[in-house]
Amino acid sequence: MPDFTDRLRPSQPDGPTTLARERERSSVSVNELAQHLLSADGFLERQARVLPVLQREPLFSKEKQQNLSRPERFKLGLARAKLLRRLADKHAWSTVDYKMAEYLVDDVSPYLLQMEMFLTTIREQASEEQRAYWQPLIESWKIYGAYAQTELGHGSNVRGLELEARWDSRTKEFVLHSPTLTASKWWNGSLGRLANHAIVVAQLLLPEPGSPDKFVSHGPHPFIVQVRDMKTHQPLNGVVIGDIGPKYGYITMDNAYMLFENFRIPHSAMLSRYSSVNPDTGIYTKPEQPALVYGSLTYVRANIVHHARLVLARAVTVAVRYTAIRRQFKDRDGDKKGLEMAVLDYPTVQIRIMPLLATTFALHYTGLAMRAVYENTRNEVEQGNFRTLAHMHSMSSGLKSLCTMLAADGVETCRRALGGHGFGGGSGLIQLNNDYLSKPTVEGDNWMITQQVAAYLIKKMTAAAESSNTAAADETDARFKEFVRARSSANSRPAQYNVLENDQAIVKSFEHRATALAYDAYEQRILKKKNWNELLIQLHKLSRAQSQSILVSTFFEALSTDKNLSGSTKTVMWNLYRLFALYTMENEGFESRKVFRCNAVSQADLSCLPARVQDLMARIRPHAVNLVDSWKIPDYLLDSALGRYDGRVYEDLYNRAHRLNPLNKITFNPNYWEEEIVKGSGDNGSTILSKL
Repeated sequence: MPDFTDRLRPSQPDGPTTLARERERSSVSVNELAQHLLSADGFLERQARVLPVLQREPLFSKEKQQNLSRPERFKLGLARAKLLRRLADKHAWSTVDYKMAEYLVDDVSPYLLQMEMFLTTIREQASEEQRAYWQPLIESWKIYGAYAQTELGHGSNVRGLELEARWDSRTKEFVLHSPTLTASKWWNGSLGRLANHAIVVAQLLLPEPGSPDKFVSHGPHPFIVQVRDMKTHQPLNGVVIGDIGPKYGYITMDNAYMLFENFRIPHSAMLSRYSSVNPDTGIYTKPEQPALVYGSLTYVRANIVHHARLVLARAVTVAVRYTAIRRQFKDRDGDKKGLEMAVLDYPTVQIRIMPLLATTFALHYTGLAMRAVYENTRNEVEQGNFRTLAHMHSMSSGLKSLCTMLAADGVETCRRALGGHGFGGGSGLIQLNNDYLSKPTVEGDNWMITQQVAAYLIKKMTAAAESSNTAAADETDARFKEFVRARSSANSRPAQYNVLENDQAIVKSFEHRATALAYDAYEQRILKKKNWNELLIQLHKLSRAQSQSILVSTFFEALSTDKNLSGSTKTVMWNLYRLFALYTMENEGFESRKVFRCNAVSQADLSCLPARVQDLMARIRPHAVNLVDSWKIPDYLLDSALGRYDGRVYEDLYNRAHRLNPLNKITFNPNYWEEEIVKGSGDNGSTILSKL
């Protein structure tokens, strides 16, 4: 029912007026920058075409979803996933169109693993014959699949998986068996309630030559396995399977547990593009490169790196727009009769938000670079060239670790900078925050997987140290050899990197720091024979330094080679580059004595960094709203009262509380001496519990 509050308006200047002024005072061209960021692969055109289709469907309305229970959200998620598939058929959407729709709906689809891991693994690990059989079934959605690798007892350590795939030469079958409780598959998305097939990763056990009763493990291998009946959708005999229950986020995903009891699968179930078992002799052919078995993980990590920019951009968009509108306290040294200050004008807010604004662009360029490396490497692998495979694995592992940390921590930093309203459902950050919390641990814990980066760099430094005067094999090899030669030269002068005046010097400084840390790790591990486990903290720092160097160098390279951005917009982008790099330099260990020793940056420049960072934030501040606008994130996706494009923050917050909140439609009985909970219902605590 209408009431007097329908006539009330926010105090002036209101949100729309404030954001209009913010946009007018910036020289950054929103459309030009948006085209620069998002037009290359048709992102903007695709978003504009798909979004109206979704907004016409009541099922995709987000007004009530925060008030639903998990079973209700899962049912809604499945209904939405089915409707998306029907819309894809109706509108002849391509795969990237369909993924755009999933991105905008912003529910983790119960079908997610079908196209991400299930189909990808078949493409990358299956033989030509297996591809010909399975791909049409998957692409036509006649079967629904998942990827079952992680176990209750093992995640990052894939080699430690316990599920067995034992070869039975008599029947020419593999026998899947879970010997322990910790061998249970765990966390496998799309599998708990929906998938009827799965890629199952298990230890390949073959008879020891001359001892048929003794079995030897040949490491984890992927198998394609039917796990549910195609008519009844019940688990097959010998398979125990279900949903693991509530989680921090991913409320619409049926993450699974699954165990096998002597479950027989045919010889053809083993994906045999790179390794195989001869069905007649039982002889095993191992892959030319063992890392090929983990190709699907690398694909996911590359996608995670590429997606991080869009996640952080959403949070930063909300934070910038709202803190530009929100006013708190007057300037102590200003006009006492003037307006309260915009929160975004406080340096204590800027230091939390502005570097993250810069980080969104750093993540963007690095995400593009990671995707290009993955695609190029996969093309080479398909042609039998494994030269860059190790580099891809190292890069994807390090960047997955760093980029998901930057995005996950960044979302939470944005939420806290929003003040009290950041804690409410109108922030638009609850689901984003909860869902993204999976990324720092999924596909490898962020600290554990950095060992892959360190091992790769130590190997590269060892090779460089042993042949420092020979021709370099790649850029990393060249940098390492130059460092080794400089160390051994009596006439070598310390490098001087003028990071406050020269943008390329910033890149060189980050590269030099990472190289010096790689040499330290090589020295400790190879020359001094230190125990690997004792070096893990040092090795993690090495991985972070290497990945930070990639972020800085790709940002610099993108701006250096760009020929389309206009002068004023380009100037602001260079300031964002400097802010990201110098803020990182100030906060990520450049103050350590090892940095002075290797001359990555001078003490004098380090002392000037805080003032330079604050100056850069002041330069960027007038353009903040236009910069977040350039990501072209629609209000439908943001689902945020605080971050909406038109600035009607307080009207939307009140509408959500007063008109949309279903709790306000119930009249409760507050009297503790009466068991009734809802007036006139007769329900008490016990009857309510029985209905749950």
